[in-house]
Amino acid sequence: MSIPNQVKQPFAADGANPQNQDSQSYKEWLQEAYNNGYQRWMPWIEDQYLKWFGKGDNKASYATKDSLSQTKVTGIDQVDQIQDDANNLVGNQLGDKGLFKPVGQFVSKEGINRAERNGKDEEGSYGDSSTLTGIGAKGVDTVGSGMAQGAESTKNAAAGGLAGIKGLVSGNGQ
Repeated sequence: MSIPNQVKQPFAADGANPQNQDSQSYKEWLQEAYNNGYQRWMPWIEDQYLKWFGKGDNKASYATKDSLSQTKVTGIDQVDQIQDDANNLVGNQLGDKGLFKPVGQFVSKEGINRAERNGKDEEGSYGDSSTLTGIGAKGVDTVGSGMAQGAESTKNAAAGGLAGIKGLVSGNGQ
């Protein structure tokens, strides 16, 4: 069995073809291929970095914390510390363990990553409106169920706390 002679082509990103030397030089083709690869992989690399080393941050929560930390109102250390804590609280709600995790993931993936890729998704397409609407609806459903679960757990914690206080007041508590 013989293997047909095929010309192996180097990495061709998004239709860039080194055989098309008439319209661009090899250097230009190489720059285009590098830029396309950079747009495709760098958002993913940034996401992985934040996942491993970001302490629960995604791009939306990290950007929120970063932009809020640049808005110091006073030069008083105590006030700045309170402001930093409030900024972290807001940013953490968009992170991996926050109440608005689905919103943060959606904004990171469909907002920030698409902006870094000039409007393209992971597959390199701009997508159609039905796809984006479906993604948005899925994100809203997830946010709604997450908020409902959070409210339920808060209600249960409050009810448990009230029962403990009631026992202490009536003298049945230890």
